[in-house]
Amino acid sequence: MSARTQPRPRPASARAVDTRLPWWALALPALAFVALLTLILNPADAHAAVGEPVTARLMERLQQLLAR
Repeated sequence: MSARTQPRPRPASARAVDTRLPWWALALPALAFVALLTLILNPADAHAAVGEPVTARLMERLQQLLAR
């Protein structure tokens, strides 16, 4: 019958994991949440696109700028 051996304890530096986040990792999701929440609370501010699509207006503007 074999005797069980105790596993070696790891040094403290090997067990520690650096879990610090950059500032934007918390700021960007919070900003997106607040923006979506304001749209839900006041849907009158979220104007739907009516008329020409944005891409058509953008292409027309680019043509005007290139024609100069």
